[in-house]
Amino acid sequence: MQVRDLRKVYRVGSEQVVALDSLSFTVEAGQVVCIAGTSGSGKSTLLNQLAGLEKPTRGSVIIGKRNISRMSEDSLAKFRQKYVGFVFQSYNLMQYMSALENVALPLVFRGVGKSRREAAAKKILSEVGLLNRMRHTPSQMSGGQQQRVGIARAFVANPKIIFADEPTGNLDTRTTIDVMRMMVRLCHENNQTMILVTHDMELAKYADRTITIVDGNIVSDELHGSIVDIGSGPPGEHEEAQNTSPADADNGEEQHDEDN
Repeated sequence: MQVRDLRKVYRVGSEQVVALDSLSFTVEAGQVVCIAGTSGSGKSTLLNQLAGLEKPTRGSVIIGKRNISRMSEDSLAKFRQKYVGFVFQSYNLMQYMSALENVALPLVFRGVGKSRREAAAKKILSEVGLLNRMRHTPSQMSGGQQQRVGIARAFVANPKIIFADEPTGNLDTRTTIDVMRMMVRLCHENNQTMILVTHDMELAKYADRTITIVDGNIVSDELHGSIVDIGSGPPGEHEEAQNTSPADADNGEEQHDEDN
């Protein structure tokens, strides 16, 4: 991914607000990059630009050999469907669908047959430790379990890039550790790029690199390696036991979710 002289200006009444001020950087394939900043820093605007959700005032975002800043909305939709996965803070699961159906949904839009998409969904649900929850709907799962379903959905189609917008904002500390290590592990194992946007500098430790944004400008760009690679115990060390009932999970994890 190449970002070249990216500038975004919004008009608010008679005023012009510069959200991004001529940013340029490159992200290597397979790199996990944290874009960090406080509220109003421009980090969410940058995420929208990188994902092709907004057009820049000037400059370009190039993914592979494609300048997504110049694509039509139809072309962008097809591009995201084929190459991009999203992980959201609020999970964004379909409440009437099971975990299996939620995870398989991106493959429906790709025209993958039912047996193949269910096999792929089961495989990734197994990787995130939720195969035994695949028939459960979101209301039958804890917050951490729902976010793991969201992660599985983002990765099921093997996208080139994952965009994660405050993915642990609704989770307690223990579950945040599990979720972050899970996403980074999947990216590193499959050479997938992840752009993580957050205000929480603790999450930056899980990335390979941190770009800090202040008032629409890059104030630091640090390559530091991920604590997942450096060593923080075996994957899944803190994860919920797979045979824990939703009610039991609610007694701990979701109580924290409500407090947050």
